[in-house]
Amino acid sequence: MGVLVVDIGGSRVKIRCSGEKDSRSLLSGPAMTPDNMADGVLSLASDWSFDVVSLGYPGEARYGRPSKEPNHLARGWVDFDFRTAFGRPVKIVNDAAMQALGSYQGGRMLFLGLGTGLGSAIVIDNVVQPMELSHLPYKNGRTYGDFLRQSGLDRIGVEAWRQEVANVVALLRAGLVVDYVVIGGGNTRHLGAPPPHARLGDNANAFDGGFRLWRDPNVRI
Repeated sequence: MGVLVVDIGGSRVKIRCSGEKDSRSLLSGPAMTPDNMADGVLSLASDWSFDVVSLGYPGEARYGRPSKEPNHLARGWVDFDFRTAFGRPVKIVNDAAMQALGSYQGGRMLFLGLGTGLGSAIVIDNVVQPMELSHLPYKNGRTYGDFLRQSGLDRIGVEAWRQEVANVVALLRAGLVVDYVVIGGGNTRHLGAPPPHARLGDNANAFDGGFRLWRDPNVRI
């Protein structure tokens, strides 16, 4: 089974196909509609052979499709017919959940994605649960996302942000009773060494997660 993985971000859409060594990308942004995305991906992947599609969606997804419109793209994603657009079966999960699945090495794992927003998911015994921890109250009248996403990094500076990341990792690891935490996302480059009981992930793990969605019969979303 050939699997095309599509990882949709606020600034770029990255794709990779099973059997191919390299990934490809195209620009996204606030004007990107689902039609634009599908047309761009199919054009970019025109010389690749694939049977099914895994799509990492930058927003809330339930029961295999978007349940809320994304924050950093155009409207129209919730009611879009992805299967018709791609001409193949499509599995859709939250983008943090897809990267979490690709980062998973057994046991009870929490994934935190540090980027424009704060992505989160938990994986326990191959069951993947997307989360929206970014919206939960943290301190000083602000949420976890207010401190850990890009705007928080800009507001408090790198050193204070690193300390907040360490604090949040320790708090959530204890509160959610997980064995370890994986920290991914583009802003891991500002983190330095990971906090105790955490390791740094890799954005490329999203592709591994997309492949596992179709190929690992033990995975449950």
